[in-house]
Amino acid sequence: MESSPGQAEDLLKWAAQWPERTWAVEGAAGLGRLLAQQLVAAGELVLDVQPKLAARVRLLQAGDTGKNDPHDAQSVAVAALRSRACRPVAAEGHTVVLKIWARRHRDLARARNQVACRLHAVLCELVPGGVRKQITAGQAASVLERVTLSGPIGAARRELAAQFLEDLRRLDGQLREANKKLAAAVRASGTTVTEVFGVGPVNAGTIIGDVTDVNRFPTRDHFAACNGTAPTEVSSGGRKACRLSLRGNRRINHAIHMAAVTQIRHSHSGGRAYYDKKIAEGKTHKKALRCLKRKISDASYARLHADATRAARPAGEGPGGQTGNGSDSSAAGSHPEHRLFGQATPGPATTLRPPARPARQQPRPPQLKDLEKTR
Repeated sequence: MESSPGQAEDLLKWAAQWPERTWAVEGAAGLGRLLAQQLVAAGELVLDVQPKLAARVRLLQAGDTGKNDPHDAQSVAVAALRSRACRPVAAEGHTVVLKIWARRHRDLARARNQVACRLHAVLCELVPGGVRKQITAGQAASVLERVTLSGPIGAARRELAAQFLEDLRRLDGQLREANKKLAAAVRASGTTVTEVFGVGPVNAGTIIGDVTDVNRFPTRDHFAACNGTAPTEVSSGGRKACRLSLRGNRRINHAIHMAAVTQIRHSHSGGRAYYDKKIAEGKTHKKALRCLKRKISDASYARLHADATRAARPAGEGPGGQTGNGSDSSAAGSHPEHRLFGQATPGPATTLRPPARPARQQPRPPQLKDLEKTR
């Protein structure tokens, strides 16, 4: 059956002969997202089959991972039947809004950087001695006003630079608009991830949008393995060794990296104190940075876990399972002075929501105030 505007209706008519049915969609978070969401909206049970699982089935069955429609359908069905890693697909929620605007901001930032580099290259050909590497639209306009033309070549370069300047201003305006929409979406989500030092609306939108459901990570170690902050073991024989992981979600890894760099740049942050502690222990800058990124990953997981616990709690029920229980015993509710990864600016709290309070019956997230004791 080919893809068409009425694909969901056609599939439901075809499957009506089986009253009890479960759908298996390969890559329900990627290319198969639209079909999976259409089936979920129709009340169907849909399982998300990772492409790697289906490829392994084809490899074991035929000795290669070649793809065609009949073999794909069979391998996806076998993977859904035999693997416990296939998770049910849920209807899309507010996290998709965060992912959309975070991706838009990321695309605009890349386009702006490309235009700025091209504008800088043209200005270096017009101005003796060149210009500084970091250049804004206002600086570029000031430079162009002082440029003296020398023939048709110089005029062509100046006209090209003016066009790049126009593109830069347009992208700056689009970036500001995307920032506003992303910040509004983050506020509407009520997340506490922004309480982690260095995690602003852009990084929070990236993390939440890509994680989607934190409950798919049983522990903070699983989350660290997913975002690439957990090391990869390369032991052999009696030699135990680990190395930097290049796997995992690189977008989340980049967001955590930017938060770590922000913490190191602020001498008053707990993250900077932790970084200095690792340097004093003899670690290099890169190794100390990796340790800090892992701590930020654990802190972000604790916030995500607390947010998910709070969202799943019935309205009016306190964090202890009883109405009106306002205890602050959780990691997210610890005093700002004791948070290793507290808010980025000193002074009164400026968070979007009060500190999250996970339910007592749930597994307790890692205590942020005890992170200094873990290493």
